[in-house]
Amino acid sequence: MAKKSSRNRMSNEINAGSMADIAFLLLIFFLVTTVIAEDKGVLVKLPPWSDEPPQELTINTRNVYSVLVNAQNQLLVRNEPMEINKLKENTILFITNPQKRADLSEDPTKALVSLKNDRGTEYKTYLAVYNELKAAYNEIWEDEAARRFSRPYEELSKTQKDEISSAYPLVISEAEPTKFGEEN
Repeated sequence: MAKKSSRNRMSNEINAGSMADIAFLLLIFFLVTTVIAEDKGVLVKLPPWSDEPPQELTINTRNVYSVLVNAQNQLLVRNEPMEINKLKENTILFITNPQKRADLSEDPTKALVSLKNDRGTEYKTYLAVYNELKAAYNEIWEDEAARRFSRPYEELSKTQKDEISSAYPLVISEAEPTKFGEEN
């Protein structure tokens, strides 16, 4: 039997010198072509920045709809416990006050929704509460658009939308969250 030379053994190996180059090019290709989804977040229009201290406002407590969310994700609305699924109905009732009750807002233009949460509040609970409050305003605007113009709110002109939003202004005030576990 013939001896195999070291030269023959070397010819059986695969040249992997360009494999690193190919892997690097594939990595660059996937990095360039991959689309990264952006988080949408909560769209809120913030007031413009001002170096001046805010002016003192005196607000009648009758016109304040206070919503507190504690670290256990429980709601306290106007000092009474409430379930999230009842929040929209009660907010609409508070803002519109169709029966002119003395314990609800005097006028929709004076109604203020105050939202305060705890740092331990789960984000999904915060979003659910915020969505219910916003949905209350959306429903009020839809009902008013149907009553005044016999059309859905989205189909109204800008001046018609402004007319409705000035009659029922969206005023949701968010207070600084309390420390974890504090409920005041």
